[in-house]
Amino acid sequence: MIDTTNSKITVLLVEDHAVVREGTAELLNRQPDIVVVGEAGDGQVAVEMAARLRPDVVLMDVAMPVLDGIAATKLIKAHRPGVAVLALTAHDEDQYVFALLEAGAAGYLLKTVRGQELVDAVRAVNRGEAVLHPTIAKKVLGRFAIKNLPGSGKGEPSHPTERLTDRELEVLKLAGRGLSNKEIADKLVLSPRTVQAHFANIFDKLEVGSRTEAVLQGLKRRLLDLGDLDLEGGEKHA
Repeated sequence: MIDTTNSKITVLLVEDHAVVREGTAELLNRQPDIVVVGEAGDGQVAVEMAARLRPDVVLMDVAMPVLDGIAATKLIKAHRPGVAVLALTAHDEDQYVFALLEAGAAGYLLKTVRGQELVDAVRAVNRGEAVLHPTIAKKVLGRFAIKNLPGSGKGEPSHPTERLTDRELEVLKLAGRGLSNKEIADKLVLSPRTVQAHFANIFDKLEVGSRTEAVLQGLKRRLLDLGDLDLEGGEKHA
């Protein structure tokens, strides 16, 4: 979600290893703008707690008992599309990355990240920004773009009630090329606040909670195609 208030970012922490969970909770709770409102040791409990606590961000592991992180993410996003799910896992294999992002995760981090990187990522996904290494982002966008090419039998044409305005589509295409909010604002001669407002409208219309999801939904609904993406350019951070 995009945070427009001065209230703390509420986080649901989902991790089956108690020591890791406790250490992560301690790190996040030390931040003046973040509070861990719940902890879950398996995916099923996470789904139940997300529905009850309505956190801003869900920090999600992948390999867990009862229900894994991919299935839990799908269920959480189905009931609360606006929540930002940030994967934090030891798995960097493509199948996990693709499956979690397709399930609706806003970002994907490895457990090797430093504490400050994790804190910054929580703040970023709460603002609706993407949290992906540029190399991973290019692989993901390329896979989804090819998967949803016209004639593939996949992809969903946009529904009339979900159509983006010309300006919103322009903003989405620039997001697909990896431009930051400031870069989009400069390119379109807009204020960063106006760009943020456009993203809020895009998220609402596409029923997503982050730039990552918005771009992937744009590909699925054929609002974007391969030509709109930066799959070979330099490293741009969302």
